[in-house]
Amino acid sequence: MTLALPPADERTVDGRRTRCRISGGGSPVVLLHGIGRTLDDFTALHTALARDHLVLAVDLPGHGGSAPLDGPHTLPALAAAVARFLDVAGVTGPAHLVGNSLGGAVAMRLAADAPHRAASLALLNSAGFGREVTVALRLLAVRPLARLLLRPHPGIARRTERAIFHDPAHVTDERIAVALAVAGQPHAARVMRELVRDLGTWRGVRPQWRADLLDAVAALDLPTLLVWGERDLVLPAAHLVYARTRLPHAHSHLFRDTGHMPQIERTVEVEALLRELWA
Repeated sequence: MTLALPPADERTVDGRRTRCRISGGGSPVVLLHGIGRTLDDFTALHTALARDHLVLAVDLPGHGGSAPLDGPHTLPALAAAVARFLDVAGVTGPAHLVGNSLGGAVAMRLAADAPHRAASLALLNSAGFGREVTVALRLLAVRPLARLLLRPHPGIARRTERAIFHDPAHVTDERIAVALAVAGQPHAARVMRELVRDLGTWRGVRPQWRADLLDAVAALDLPTLLVWGERDLVLPAAHLVYARTRLPHAHSHLFRDTGHMPQIERTVEVEALLRELWA
């Protein structure tokens, strides 16, 4: 098993190495991954959308092949880093923001902090809509357990991937190799601990940042899509019910027999929902 990230592009943002993938042409689409993940979670959807859009996927700071920030890794800091990446990539106007899990919260924070950058929001099993989260992430708030759980280990990587997908066929050797390559980065554990402490505790996701963020997003009145997998073991599908109440004008869709990453398990259908939103 080769422990290396798949080939991608690279940009320098504020002196930091930033791993990214930029392709296609047309109105811009920005793809943002979840905590501890990489842009590779969007590979198939990226390829499909790049037929007629400029698609930009990026490893968030301290994730995958992107260097960490100098300061603490917080939700506002990640959103600001994405904005600076877009400037470097030449995208200064509105873009369609698509985020999965933590990436959904980053997309919302970016839209709230810089409304001129957001043409629409697509939130796929997004953080920000409930306290409940998988026990594995809650345990990362306990320092001794975090050190144990964040070490690069094939068994941990396989269990993590298995929890993400409803269909075990998606738990491939290639995905496990990427997960181990990510966990093996010298800063990876520190970045994860900082984000977990910023967003939650061992009890679950903190309520205040969620309430403030959703108030700001609701005030934007952006075209918004909410997508969830019914069998999500990371952020339960019950969060979609609350999301619909906070963003009542959003389009929404619940996929049956789908886990935490509908962009992988339901690529064709997610592409169709996105294109319908943008049309």
